Amino acid sequence: MPELQRLNAGHAPAVRDFEQLNRTYFAASITDRGDDYFARFTDGYNALLAEQEAGICAFYVLVAEDGSILGRFNLIDIEDGTAQLGYRVAQHAAGHGVATATVRDLCRLAPSRHALHTLRAAVAHQNPASQKVLTRSGFTPTGPAAPTDLGGKQGTWYQRDLTLRPWPATSPTTWTGARQ
Repeated sequence: MPELQRLNAGHAPAVRDFEQLNRTYFAASITDRGDDYFARFTDGYNALLAEQEAGICAFYVLVAEDGSILGRFNLIDIEDGTAQLGYRVAQHAAGHGVATATVRDLCRLAPSRHALHTLRAAVAHQNPASQKVLTRSGFTPTGPAAPTDLGGKQGTWYQRDLTLRPWPATSPTTWTGARQ
């Protein structure tokens, strides 16, 4: 069963594989990380772990039974009970409810683990799948997201009050999608 785990140093090879294998797929709806991301992967990864250790951000990975990464789920710029949510799911796992179930799980654990009461997420207009994930997870549109918020793309900000629970309990561990 897939398991949501806090990012750690041991995840580095699987995260790099996840990003490389899904690079073209991700670039269709979000800004490409660029070649420099891969050339300096170790430095960047270590910087993420340092930010997490400092409590500025919290990074999670959804790990499959074989140790591969199915998705990344990030709480960025944690401050005053609010954080920005970012996520990406592997192409072979997309469309099976993995993102929605995991975002819901993260919304449930964020108040107790990270003292959060509000999550925000910016989504590009050409990313309807993420818009559906957020809506199904209790987020509501709050206004336009500027191109500077989305790597040059127009979009919408969504927000979720974590003290509310407008969805049925589900878990990514119930996902049984086949690998492609």
